[in-house]
Amino acid sequence: QVQLVQSGGALVQAGGSLRLSCAASGRTLSAYAMGWFRQAPGKEREFVAAVNWSSDYADSVKGRFTISRDNSKNAAYLQMNSLKPEDTAVYYCAAQSRSGTYYARNLGKYDYWGQGTRVTVSS
Repeated sequence: QVQLVQSGGALVQAGGSLRLSCAASGRTLSAYAMGWFRQAPGKEREFVAAVNWSSDYADSVKGRFTISRDNSKNAAYLQMNSLKPEDTAVYYCAAQSRSGTYYARNLGKYDYWGQGTRVTVSS
């Protein structure tokens, strides 16, 4: 069992930056691929970024967001730069076991989820 606790959401102006954190307990994150998803009001949850042996990004965030992980701290991060109002959403981190086939963008394949953290970008 893995517990994921998120932090870092905030209200920020367009063009600003935020770093979201996802701290794990229960098991080591090195056994998991990590992903970030987001859900805007009235929309479905969508893929943002994932990292396993390499990183993958949604086109909408490529070049602006960076996913990283620090196995020594049992944590994952999402650095968000050049934020836009359309980035406003609740952001979720998720962990997918590395023991099976890896599906970076399929939220149904993730085993554990953080509680979500709200990011609001004002114009």
